[in-house]
Amino acid sequence: MGFVLKVVFAGGGTGGHVFLGIALARELLRRDPEHEFLFIGTARGMESQIVPREGFKVEYIDAGGLKRVGPVSFLRNLLRVPRAILQSRRLLSEFKPHVVVGVGGYSSGPVVLAGRWHRIPTLIVEPNAVPGFTNRILARFVDRAALAMPEASGYFGAKSVVTGIPVRAEFGDMPSRDPRAPVFTVLVYGGSRGSRALNTIVCSALPLLKDLGPRLRIIHQTGKQGLECVRAAYAQAGVEGCVQPFFERIYEQFAQADLIVARAGAGTVAEITAAGRGAILVPFPGAADDHQTRNARALESEGAARMIPERDLQPSRLVEEIRRYMYRPEELAQMEDASRRLGRPDAASKIADLIESLAARRQSGRQVIAQQH
Repeated sequence: MGFVLKVVFAGGGTGGHVFLGIALARELLRRDPEHEFLFIGTARGMESQIVPREGFKVEYIDAGGLKRVGPVSFLRNLLRVPRAILQSRRLLSEFKPHVVVGVGGYSSGPVVLAGRWHRIPTLIVEPNAVPGFTNRILARFVDRAALAMPEASGYFGAKSVVTGIPVRAEFGDMPSRDPRAPVFTVLVYGGSRGSRALNTIVCSALPLLKDLGPRLRIIHQTGKQGLECVRAAYAQAGVEGCVQPFFERIYEQFAQADLIVARAGAGTVAEITAAGRGAILVPFPGAADDHQTRNARALESEGAARMIPERDLQPSRLVEEIRRYMYRPEELAQMEDASRRLGRPDAASKIADLIESLAARRQSGRQVIAQQH
């Protein structure tokens, strides 16, 4: 590019948001290892754990959510906004980025607005068919919006570019599974913090799954709060399971999985399609604007997944679905092919192109101003 690119990735909260930013940083580093990055989020979010382990710098602001909170929390978090913007302005003044990228979560709002204040080019990544509350607010202020799905373009108009959602390169590089393997492996994946509902349903289904004997293996990411109860349920049912609160390299578990039982968050959907795996998707019914249902339906309509609303997923239904794909490998193979067709392995590259384009435009503007003086 002719200069060292400096990018701020703003937002976090969930592992999906954080790994999105990390995937973009890795792609930009692949292009030039001299580029510099700063992640800005909150100390309560997953970014505080993940970003330092990945070798990047992270700073924190005092921000809170304004959607799906009680009136007291709403008022308290609303009063935090001016302070969060001031904190963000200070961090941007110190780091002097060429571009600010909002990767999702409520903490992205103050940072992106601060970037606008400093006249730094801004880009947001919208992973869902229906934009979240923060991105809907930011839509009028940002320069570009990278979208996972074309359905969201109406919120951003001419700023929209459909790119897909970046995931770590290991998902796209994953080999196809071996349908002749003697053990059928199911990955239960409720997201970076786990899912209480999925934990409960799976644990209730374990006595019924015991009949499948050594043919079945389950890998289960529980989240911290559900770990001990879920481990006890596996032990009591006598079912083999690799049960952990969080898998840092979840792509390794994806590679082992024949079937994935998961929520339908945008990051999870992007990982599933990049990996070309078949899935039973159970949308979180409390997701803002019911966006997980729309994500799941988008995959199901293409034959890439099976969607089951949480209210309909009884333990016996889950066992029936697992048996179905275990003993009908041709159906699972068709689902995998459809999933792979929907994957966008070049998403990180496309968004990195947008970031570089915004940065180059900013540099050109600075050079023109310098020449005029």
